[in-house]
Amino acid sequence: MSSPHTDPSLMANAIRALAMDAVQQANSGHPGAPMGMAEMAVALWGGALKHNPADPHWADRDRFVLSNGHASMLLYALLHLTGYDLAVSELRHFRQLHSKTPGHPEVDLTPGVETTTGPLGQGLANAVGMALAEKLLAAEFNRPGHAIVDHRTWVFMGDGCLMEGISHEACALAGAWKLGKLVAFYDDNGISIDGPVKPWYVDEVGLRFAGYGWDVIGPLDGHDVAAVQAAIAQARGSAAKPTLIICQTTIGRGSPNRAGSAKAHGEALGAEEIALTRAALAWPHEPFVLPEAAYAAWDAREAGAAAQARWAEAWAAYKAEHPALAAEFARRMAGELPADFAATAVAAIEDADQKAETVATRKASQNTLERYTRALPELLGGSADLTGSNLTNTSSTPPLRFGADGAPNGGRHINYGVREFGMAAVMNGIALHGGYIPYGGTFLTFSDYSRNAIRMAALMRRRVIHVFTHDSIGLGEDGPTHQSVEHAASLRLIPNLDVWRPADGAETAVAWTMALGNAGRPSALLLSRQNLPYGPKPALDGIAKGAYVLAEPAEVGLKKRAQAVIIATGSEVHLALQAQTELARRGIAVRVVSMPSTTVFDRQDTAYKTAVLPPRLPRIAVEAGVTDGWWKYGCAAVVGIDRYGESAPAPALFRHFHFTVDNLVDTVRQVLSPTTRKE
Repeated sequence: MSSPHTDPSLMANAIRALAMDAVQQANSGHPGAPMGMAEMAVALWGGALKHNPADPHWADRDRFVLSNGHASMLLYALLHLTGYDLAVSELRHFRQLHSKTPGHPEVDLTPGVETTTGPLGQGLANAVGMALAEKLLAAEFNRPGHAIVDHRTWVFMGDGCLMEGISHEACALAGAWKLGKLVAFYDDNGISIDGPVKPWYVDEVGLRFAGYGWDVIGPLDGHDVAAVQAAIAQARGSAAKPTLIICQTTIGRGSPNRAGSAKAHGEALGAEEIALTRAALAWPHEPFVLPEAAYAAWDAREAGAAAQARWAEAWAAYKAEHPALAAEFARRMAGELPADFAATAVAAIEDADQKAETVATRKASQNTLERYTRALPELLGGSADLTGSNLTNTSSTPPLRFGADGAPNGGRHINYGVREFGMAAVMNGIALHGGYIPYGGTFLTFSDYSRNAIRMAALMRRRVIHVFTHDSIGLGEDGPTHQSVEHAASLRLIPNLDVWRPADGAETAVAWTMALGNAGRPSALLLSRQNLPYGPKPALDGIAKGAYVLAEPAEVGLKKRAQAVIIATGSEVHLALQAQTELARRGIAVRVVSMPSTTVFDRQDTAYKTAVLPPRLPRIAVEAGVTDGWWKYGCAAVVGIDRYGESAPAPALFRHFHFTVDNLVDTVRQVLSPTTRKE
């Protein structure tokens, strides 16, 4: 805890001063929350938080998440004051181009920031994922006398985080998982952008969290540092339950005319009000100037170095006694795949090619996962109450369960329940923590629930794998509410997200291999419910490039140069091959290109793209989804579906929406000879 010689008031006011000065300088930002949460920050960061400013990536550091990311100046002030590599000049450039102090915290940009927050509630869900990763790693790697994984996850959050529905999803899971090392501080200031929240936010938050299985402390005075410190000490004693500390605060505290008002939330105080605030706080210093006593009180470098040194000593003893475990832990925390993974992947892909099975790609995915979950103990799977449909479980991944004491059973498949958004954001937290590669499944249509968390994974460049099955009208009788039409195109619009829609076992194995090998981007695998025939391949290496020539005219007995290219994905690849055969009977030569990943293909060099899609050849795309995304490839025609589906068996639907050999053949003929009429 803080030294008895430090002045909590001085420490809190240093935060307030930096927050109001930075927002004023930028003429943009949110001063109210940092000013209101200053004492909460003193209680936690003033001694309770285990961290080392000199090494923001120390494996056993506590994780701190600012879920109400608009209060970013609170975190930037703390990082600067405690000794991280964040100079006061960066605070002066708050919200400016290329600064390390963007409007909302961004991981990998600002040292000490654990996750990118801003979309409310997701930081809280990330924290749940971090706490779960810590708990599972501790159970897997710790040994008697050697607690190398032993840290806590702390999260600050506000009313907005709790109003967002994701907070319910994630916090209910935290209670079910008995995450005793997760502590959340609720900044209960009663104010949001539109004013006092009472007319629209009447939740009994304490009762709500008690119902989730959390310990609840408070409400208490969030400006009483000693009271918050006592709550932190109490939370440390909760071994099998997460803890919520309810801190009642005044937004914009210290500002004579803005405190307690919505105007303190999201706009600069103004020069006149800042002068009045300085007087009210007895703070005579110029903007961005702090007394040495404040820096001395906040400096965490010596304590942090000592804490890490103690851990390093414990780590050395652990390595000496358990060298294989230590090497495995270091590998996994570094995010590196095993040295023999490349050989495992080659075997999986070649095996799928040799078997040439007619199989649903969701089953092909499970077949690949059987190999990969056996070879990669860091693969942590799950499903949003659709395990039997998503096929995300394997013989190596029994269900994860927790005993009455909170101890996990060693399972590696998570039942997330019907919580797609929560699942996606929790997986982001798991990936951010390190040690595991998370994947989770649901129907492709429900990717809409997950979308903002998928976007955040892409923005943060984290390896999170989404298994989306039932990828088209091929879902069948469940009807248009469940049939994906626009979802593939929608996901492909997210920068840095790799989207795969494989056509068979080999393409599915490659998709998984690429997703696992891409440590700096998330992936979405779009998989079929229905069985798909295998497409014999001239070679396998082109699949990893996102698109490749699957069949030339000669392969269907026509010794002519191709007159057109049919581009297809997923379940429509076999349709393209059938159309190629029928066109060959009519003397029309076409090349079939399978494009399992448009996003990967788009990153290839011009020479490769030109070799696959020669400029002189007209292109016809076919995919059971909206047509818009295909025109960028210079297509002369697209066979797709620009309306919602119907409830009927899948074969009837494909006929109804003209995903037939005859229609594709006629489309190609019309492109090649516009005067040709259907026979």
